[in-house]
Amino acid sequence: MSSNVKSPSPSQDLSGVVDVEQAEAALVEHYPRLVRLAYLVLPPSLGRNRRVLTAHALTQRALPRSRRSGDAEAIPVQRSREGRSADPGYAYIRLRVVSTALDAGLPLRKSALPKRAQLPPLLPQVWGLRLFPRSGGADELALDQRLSALSGPARAAFVLRGLERLADGDVLKILDAAGVDEPGAALAEADGVDAAHELLRSPEFDPCSLQARPTDLMRRRQHMKAAAVALAAAVVCGALLGLPGDGWGPDGAAAPAYAKNPASEAALDPAQLTKVAAGTWKRSARADFSVWPARGALTGDEALLRRALAVWARPGKTVQVSATTGTAAGAPAGPAQLLFAGEVDAARVVLLYDGLRVVRYAEPKDGTSGAALDFARVDGATSAEASALVVSRVDGNVRYLTAPWVGGVAVRDLLKPAASGSALKRDGEGVTEPMSSPAQARACSSWNALELRDDKGVRRLSTDLGELVPAHLTAGRPQAPREATAADWSPTACSLGDARSNGVRSVNSWQYARQALPEGNGPAAWICTRADTWRGAGGRALAQFRAGGAAAVAAKAEDSAACGAREPSVLAGVRWKSRGGNWYLLGAGSNDVVSVKTAGGSRTPGNTVAAPLERGARAGLTGRLANGSKVSTLR
Repeated sequence: MSSNVKSPSPSQDLSGVVDVEQAEAALVEHYPRLVRLAYLVLPPSLGRNRRVLTAHALTQRALPRSRRSGDAEAIPVQRSREGRSADPGYAYIRLRVVSTALDAGLPLRKSALPKRAQLPPLLPQVWGLRLFPRSGGADELALDQRLSALSGPARAAFVLRGLERLADGDVLKILDAAGVDEPGAALAEADGVDAAHELLRSPEFDPCSLQARPTDLMRRRQHMKAAAVALAAAVVCGALLGLPGDGWGPDGAAAPAYAKNPASEAALDPAQLTKVAAGTWKRSARADFSVWPARGALTGDEALLRRALAVWARPGKTVQVSATTGTAAGAPAGPAQLLFAGEVDAARVVLLYDGLRVVRYAEPKDGTSGAALDFARVDGATSAEASALVVSRVDGNVRYLTAPWVGGVAVRDLLKPAASGSALKRDGEGVTEPMSSPAQARACSSWNALELRDDKGVRRLSTDLGELVPAHLTAGRPQAPREATAADWSPTACSLGDARSNGVRSVNSWQYARQALPEGNGPAAWICTRADTWRGAGGRALAQFRAGGAAAVAAKAEDSAACGAREPSVLAGVRWKSRGGNWYLLGAGSNDVVSVKTAGGSRTPGNTVAAPLERGARAGLTGRLANGSKVSTLR
């Protein structure tokens, strides 16, 4: 680790002060982004589990100790073109996070006392588990390796550029304020990394969406046995000393330690599984997973079902466990419902439902080594979301088990809306033949979606985003979305890659504005794509600008209600260069935006704006709604 980090001087580049309340609000609002920033700046040599815990600890300790706003220390305000950087509270917290993350990477020296950041965090602590972000692909792994080869300041420079989207001048100011001796050298070293900055937003580097694995179970078992023996001896000795006469005192209402819980035992008994009859869905007032019949050739294999339930309750160290974001991975509270049990490809597969989650258990045909257990949250599913479940993934292909009300299945390439769909055959149990999945594809030359026709003739599109339940695709205004067609999604299908592995329930695409480009350069379209999750929170919105057959991401918002049913208003802007070589600030809002104001102060009536942009000019936009309230650009 490079040693070109000096003691930070927070007073450098002082352009204003904020109080503790401002800093605290910024920390709460942008906590996931700040933790990701700390995780990326910390040296990978710490290991993924230690980096996760240290990143959370450093971010939570970023506030000043004083709780009185009047005594808050002077906070340097970094000025930049990025909206978050303009917030003094966020700029201060970000500087503290970067500074302590750089300190954490410094080697310990015998001649000096260690800084707090160099020591393992006291809190948070997780006993018996190793926590780490979801694994990404080859690109993310290559980027992590490149970052590990950089010095701490260079790594911070790359991350501030890519994650925070700061200009080089602002990066230099932050590094200098964080105590880096040679910020220019760190920036030059970061120039050697040619990876795309978008990779920094991958789940690979998200320390807030984690996977859990046990620590060394054998060693833990030995330690626990020794501790249990010591505790038992202490209890026995204490009880013997405290008894007034011979014999043991009563245990009161407590059951003996060896007694079994009847509810837990029932949940693990294959005979207690609910098996819905085949025609129940036709008579039911609801259409969800609760009326799926039990299907598959192995629904009577009690040994297989017992193994599936036992692994669900207590998965061993060799079981590959995955859960969508926001989904609990614990044992069932009572007997579950059996949806499917059968052989698919080279595995025996069991699908179970407990009213809140769908669980997939899979084991090889020739044994149980390498079993997998997958969880997905499905509470509140309607017939649209409960129409199909992933039953198998092999070599980039996926098979689905379809709902009993699905009358026909086809595959549609969203990038070829004029092409007719290809029929997807199903066996007698409702399992489809394999289809190519876009979930693992690196390039976006095509994007396959599942077209499901129900018993009433309604056609719905869903797509695989790497989870058990495919995401339902809709189109139209957020207040009244409709079933989407391939033509609705053709312009924005490739943006679905950003929603992978986030527990997505549905994704809506909506063209919210059209605009005539300056200098007769033709029309442009503005499209907002919103992904809603099963857990409610964590929604993502993305605004795209399309002109001349090309598309650009204008703005993104994470964990936001923007562009959805609760907050349908949307505003976004881009810098755009005309064919004549002139630069403009273009912006567009939804129909309820009655005027748009640029950072320069001019206000344009209507929901679109096209203002000439001088070199170095600020490129901010705000809008005003008909009721007088303001709307800001997505961020």
